[in-house]
Amino acid sequence: MYFARTNGTENQEGPTTPEEGLNFFIEYWNDIDWESVFSSIILFFMQLILTLIIFFILKKIGNYAIELVFKRYMKEKQTVPNRLNTLYKLSKNSFHAIIYFFLVYAILELMGVPVGTLVASAGVVGLALSLGAQGFVSDIVNGFMFLLEKQLDVGDVVELSGILGTVEDVNLKTTKVRDFDGTTHFIPNRSITVISNRSRADMRVMLHVRLFPETDLNKVRSVLEQVNREWIPRCEEITIEPTEIAFVPIGAGQIAAQVIMYTKSGTEFAMRNLFYEKYVDALREAGIELPKVNLDIQTP
Repeated sequence: MYFARTNGTENQEGPTTPEEGLNFFIEYWNDIDWESVFSSIILFFMQLILTLIIFFILKKIGNYAIELVFKRYMKEKQTVPNRLNTLYKLSKNSFHAIIYFFLVYAILELMGVPVGTLVASAGVVGLALSLGAQGFVSDIVNGFMFLLEKQLDVGDVVELSGILGTVEDVNLKTTKVRDFDGTTHFIPNRSITVISNRSRADMRVMLHVRLFPETDLNKVRSVLEQVNREWIPRCEEITIEPTEIAFVPIGAGQIAAQVIMYTKSGTEFAMRNLFYEKYVDALREAGIELPKVNLDIQTP
């Protein structure tokens, strides 16, 4: 609305009365190309519907492919459910995040929103956040590699960052290990550099039964071999039987009867204690005097 001052009065160049304002609105309304507007709206909704159809088709195919791959992997590799579930959820979440991102991107493009500018701005914010979340990202990457490469499973006896215990949980952020004294340790995955897994092979049990130098070694060998013949067939945990009874020097003028056997992972302590007890009882019953005894367990 424009005004011109002439002789102390104001003359309006635009509509000043209600009737003139109404006529102006009617003229503006009639000037709109409604055919073009309706065509644009119809085209937008058709493109939106087509985009949604493509989105749901891709989502369905992607979910089916992920489930098919993991079911086949589970059947062929007989992997641990904990690892499978973690990788399965991670794959699905990543797929959904990507496909929903492209859906939002396509809808904004249809609406004429400058997505490129928004993405550039988000990139700057994302860079700032990534600098402050490097540790978190490192945990995620390391945890994913632990699960993907099967470096450890729930129930494995492992040594992580100087902590020896049983794995109770493995996820993308932390690894939960219970020490043998009952302490539960939550270890960030980024701090794990070396994984010593004691559950991937048979464990070696080395027993040293100390003897006095004047002990009858042939009698000791006979007693220990008799114990082995009696008890090894009863123990399914033993994978490799002792091949011989050896006598080795251990210093301080003493010798020891050395017995080596291999057991299933996780049963080495039980087998060590069992045969320690049987060896000592049998030697004492045979009248053989014993000094202090010492046992060692070592991995192959």
